[in-house]
Amino acid sequence: MGVTLQFCGAAQTVTGSCYLIKTPDCNFLVDCGMFQGPKTLKELNYRDFPFDPADIDFVLQTHAHIDHAGLLPKLTKAGFKGKILATEGTRDLLTFMLPDSGFIQEMEVRHLNQRNARRGKPEVTPIYTQQDAQDCLRFIAPVEYETWVEAGTGVRARFWNAGHILGSASIEIEITSPRTNAEPLRILFSGDIGPDNKLFEPDPDAPSHFDYVVTESTYGSRSRPQMPPEDRRRTFAKVVNDALQGDGKLIIPAFAVERSQELIVDLLYLQDSGEIPDVPIFLDSPLAIRITRVFEKHAQDLEDLTERPKLLTQSLVRPTVTVDESKEIANYGGSAIILAASGMCEAGRIRHHLKRWLWETNATVLFAGYQAPGTLGRLLLDGARNVKIQGDEIQVLAKIREIDVYSGHADREELLDWIKERQPVSSALFLTHGDEEEIAGLKSALAKSGFDETRIYAPALDDEVELRGSGNPPKFYQTQPRLPSEASIKLDWHNDLAQFTFDMREAFEQAADDKARAKFIRKLRRALED
Repeated sequence: MGVTLQFCGAAQTVTGSCYLIKTPDCNFLVDCGMFQGPKTLKELNYRDFPFDPADIDFVLQTHAHIDHAGLLPKLTKAGFKGKILATEGTRDLLTFMLPDSGFIQEMEVRHLNQRNARRGKPEVTPIYTQQDAQDCLRFIAPVEYETWVEAGTGVRARFWNAGHILGSASIEIEITSPRTNAEPLRILFSGDIGPDNKLFEPDPDAPSHFDYVVTESTYGSRSRPQMPPEDRRRTFAKVVNDALQGDGKLIIPAFAVERSQELIVDLLYLQDSGEIPDVPIFLDSPLAIRITRVFEKHAQDLEDLTERPKLLTQSLVRPTVTVDESKEIANYGGSAIILAASGMCEAGRIRHHLKRWLWETNATVLFAGYQAPGTLGRLLLDGARNVKIQGDEIQVLAKIREIDVYSGHADREELLDWIKERQPVSSALFLTHGDEEEIAGLKSALAKSGFDETRIYAPALDDEVELRGSGNPPKFYQTQPRLPSEASIKLDWHNDLAQFTFDMREAFEQAADDKARAKFIRKLRRALED
C-alpha cells in the first residue's frame, strides 16, 4: 500500500475535522478537531482516536476553530510528540482557545457530576483539562504563508491564506518517496474557505494543478447575494433597532474568534453614525476579550481595522471578565446588546443568558453564524418551543432571528469558483465538512459546471482510501466505522427524547382538569407496559 488518506472527522458532517495521511515514510494529520452537535456525535470526543497518537509524526493545522483544533490537547496527552505546524495567527489564537476549551470542559463536567451524584450515576472525566491544553501549546511551531516547509520525511507543505479567520490556511502538500523516482503526489486541503470581500480577511488564495483536492462544503447548496458593507450594516441595524424597542435585550450567541470582533466593529460604526441607539454592548466572554487583543496585535495584517484599534476601550463596550460581572448583566434595566460565547450555544456564558431571557417576550436572540444539527442554536432556529438548559426546561417566548451577512464560509458560487481555480484536479475531489444536503448540492453544481462527476467523492466517517497518483481514482478500503450509520450525525435519540418530554409535559398541563390528567397518566403507563 502506498499513500492512504482516512477521513477521521468532518465526513458528511461539519465538525470534527481530522484527516490521517499515511505514507511509506511517515504518518501525519491535517487538523485534529472536536465533534459538536448531537450527543451521539459528541460522544466520539471521549473515545480513543481511530489511530495511535504516538504513531503520528506531525500535524498540519488549517486554523484555530475548535471543530478543527479542539482535540489537539487530547492528542498530545495521549502520546503525540511531534510538531503542530500552524501559522503565527493560528498559534496566537490557540494560546487562548485551547486552555479555554479545557476550562469549559472541567467546569461542565463538574456541574454534570453534581447532577449525577444526586441521580446515583457514575462520575465522568473531562476529555482534557486546562493544564493539558496549556501543555499542548509547546508543540505548536509557527510557519509563514506561501513558504515551503519540510514537515517530515518525504513530505513538504505550504500554507495559503484561506480568508476564513485570522491565521486560517489552505494547505498544499507534496509527498515523495526516497525509494522511487515517481512524481510528487500533490494534495490540497482547503480548510475552511472564506467568502469574497469578508470583513478583516483577504480573498482566499491557493495554487492549481493537484492530484487530489479535499474541500469543505459547509454552504455547498446555498447562495448569498453579494452584499457591500453598507447593505450588511443596514441589515444588521434593522434587527438591532427592532430588538431594542421597549427596553428590549438583544442576545447574540457569538463565536469568540472573528465573529465577535466583526459585530463589535459594525455596532460601533452604527452607533457612531446614529443608525442604532447608544446602548451598552456587553462582551461577555473572557475568551472573546483575549481574542480581541490578539486581533489588535495583528491589526497590520488585517483589513478594515486601523493600525492601532482600541475596540475594548470604547465607552459603550463593556467587557465582562469575572463571573460576578457576567451575572450583573441580568439586572441591567434598560435596552442592551449582549454578545456571549459559544456561537452554537453549546457551552459558555451564552447558556446562562438564554436561560435568563428565552422566556421573556421583550428579548431577541440573533444568530449570525452557522448552527450545526443537534446544537441548541439549531434547535432554537428550527422553532423549538421548549429547550433544556443545564437540566432546566425553558419555554421559548423570545424572538429568534437570523442574519447570514457575517458568514465566514464561502457560499456555493464562491466554492465553485475556488475549485475551478484549483484545476486541473487529475484524480479526485473529496467533498467534506458539510451536511449531506450541502454536499449533494455542491456535487450537483459542480457536475452542471462541467466537472467530471465520476471524480467527485463524498466519503463517510472513517472511510480510508489509497491515493494512487496522477490520473488514477482513489481505491476505497473497508473500515469499521465508529458510528453505526450516517443518521447518527443528525438529530439522534437524545434530541427525540428531549422533544418527547417537552411535548408530554405540555399535553399534561393542557389537560382540562385533574380527572383528565389522571387519565393521561394511565394511558402513558399502559403504553410503557406494552
